Amino acid sequence: MRNAVSDLLAAFSNSQDGRLLAKGSLMKTAVIVFPGSNCDRDAHDALKQVTGTAPAMVWHKDGTIPDGTDLVMVPGGFSYGDYLRCGAMAANSPVIGQLKAHAARGGYVLGVCNGFQILCETGLLPGALMMNAGLHFVCKPQPLTIESANTAYTSAYKGRSEVVIPIAHHEGNYFADGATLDRLEGDGRVAFRYSPGQNPNGAARDIAGILSENGRVLGMMPHPERAIGVHEGGSDGLGVFESLLSAA
Repeated sequence: MRNAVSDLLAAFSNSQDGRLLAKGSLMKTAVIVFPGSNCDRDAHDALKQVTGTAPAMVWHKDGTIPDGTDLVMVPGGFSYGDYLRCGAMAANSPVIGQLKAHAARGGYVLGVCNGFQILCETGLLPGALMMNAGLHFVCKPQPLTIESANTAYTSAYKGRSEVVIPIAHHEGNYFADGATLDRLEGDGRVAFRYSPGQNPNGAARDIAGILSENGRVLGMMPHPERAIGVHEGGSDGLGVFESLLSAA
């Protein structure tokens, strides 16, 4: 019996899931929580599932991003009730100084939905997220095109050109001036696009997610943490987190 258990453990350790869990146990993560966040628990559960360890939950006002953190996730929701402008008030929270320092050190930052809006407001990513072109809240599974599998957030998607990840937003219409858009395109910093003919919000050049200059900060409107193969629809979001495990 002991030999059988040992064989099973060895087989799991050598499997892809086992290797990912081993890597995950070495990856430290954190989730920033703002007043009005409503996807922080989804982010927590996704990171715990993938890494095997619960992330630190960092309150925006007086929390501290732990030393040695590899990935900080800025979750979706309606920080500060989306007053003034989506993400504008959160971008001036005390924790943002720590987030910028983490990014400056080369740490990974993943901003989803409202998190993407916050990253643009902080200047960690260029552009802005405006009201959807149709002036309606959109909530549905969204087909996306993977622009490149050679990034820290998309390497697990090699061999795939399209995924389906949920969206839920009212201000997801990505805007930037022409020169910025050309630079993003030319530098290979567009990570995800809405699939042809399926742009849900009017975003410029169908952009759904972009990367920072060093490729370590990703902002995206779709919610990968809601598509990790548990009780949600589908598992296509898992690749974002698996890619990070391989990169970290």
